[in-house]
Amino acid sequence: MSVSTVSTAADRPVRAPLPVLGRDVTVPLVTGGEVVHAALDYAASAPALQRVWDDVAAYAPHYGSVHRGAGHLSRLSTDLFEDARRTVAEFLGCRLEGGGGRGEGDQVVFTRSTTDSLNLLAAALPDGCEVFVFETEHHAALLPWRNARVTCLDAPSSPRQAVETLERALADRHPHGPALVCVTGASNVTGELWPVRELAAAAHAHGARIVLDAAQLAPHRPVSVRELDVDWVALSGHKLYAPFGSGVLAGRADWLREAEPYLAGGGASRRVTRREDGTVDVEWHDGAARHEAGSPNVIGVHALASACRALTEAGFDTLAAREEQLIRTVRDGLADLPEVRFLSLFGDDAPRVGVLSFVVAGWDGSHFAAALSAEYGIGVRDGLFCAHPLVRGLLGGGPRDRGECGAPGTVPGEKALGAVRVSFGVGTPDEHVERFVRAVRELVRDGARWSYRTVDGRCVPDASR
Repeated sequence: MSVSTVSTAADRPVRAPLPVLGRDVTVPLVTGGEVVHAALDYAASAPALQRVWDDVAAYAPHYGSVHRGAGHLSRLSTDLFEDARRTVAEFLGCRLEGGGGRGEGDQVVFTRSTTDSLNLLAAALPDGCEVFVFETEHHAALLPWRNARVTCLDAPSSPRQAVETLERALADRHPHGPALVCVTGASNVTGELWPVRELAAAAHAHGARIVLDAAQLAPHRPVSVRELDVDWVALSGHKLYAPFGSGVLAGRADWLREAEPYLAGGGASRRVTRREDGTVDVEWHDGAARHEAGSPNVIGVHALASACRALTEAGFDTLAAREEQLIRTVRDGLADLPEVRFLSLFGDDAPRVGVLSFVVAGWDGSHFAAALSAEYGIGVRDGLFCAHPLVRGLLGGGPRDRGECGAPGTVPGEKALGAVRVSFGVGTPDEHVERFVRAVRELVRDGARWSYRTVDGRCVPDASR
């Protein structure tokens, strides 16, 4: 099924939130007292699932070196590490040996994050490769291609236009050498789902390959390399309820096998010898180990695999149904406030994951986010969300320099400095989203109850009040 056509079936079962760490943490309010913190910044980093934490705690006493130790704990850790690789491959629907008409199976390479994964792929591009990327991408997907010729495509206004824009760009390229398309599965700004399968078909029809940035998609929807027919997929553990410093690049092996190792060192080398002239000769591994030099992050990888199993067992259909319910709570609860404008490329009704960005007339985004935190115990994100070209375009222009906490937008024609983003997932209680809606309504209607000032570019409560 195409990512762009994921259904929103209202009759799917809706389950309670999955247990996560931090669900009972309380924070102080500037107005007095404490409240349970409402963590609504999942798009930046999601909390660890309790299941993940328990699995990590159970393994921790048995921690050992991976791949090269003869002791029992080292052998156990190696088995755990490679079992995690198989779990992640299954979670991502990787192609078996000979699958997809590519002659060999997909590789799962463990990295530090999505950013690290895409930089690894960028370092493995063949000479003369041209990269096509939309200006709407997160910086992790927009910036790594420094040694390639990059074509930055205009922001589309619909999924169909995205495919048509890519098709025109690929048809016009010359000469027809190697090419790579990099595209997100779900926007980290608007939450909108992109037509990944259709973009993959367009890329392959014009002799290009495609990598999917699934950092925002994988925590909310199933991702299958095979079904989407992408060449690679990249994701981060810290967005997938496993914040232990792991990431993944999964997909075709050929470019990775032919490239110099991403990091040179132990683990990536199969054989090292010293020549008579004093130089060193190295034979590198061909498989995933080629790009996994150094002692691997076995705890992070184990945590990531645990999260994959937990989400699979919970069922994405029921998880997505509850998320859609939370989205409706926000959209319906703020629908009668003309001061609130949600940001969107494809329109308000476009399918999306639990990520919503908005601006409030008369408010700087930093000021609004500070008031949500200090007065209501709600954690959100504000600014340009590491997607500067996209957010600036949606805001209608580049932001001016930030001054003291104020009210941009009160002067005719003045642009907002940044947006506010609320995001949630499998661990978000209904109460947190309902509190957010009430808080936005009260702030729009009554204004902040506290005074704020700017410190190091951030709006913070005025402690001198």
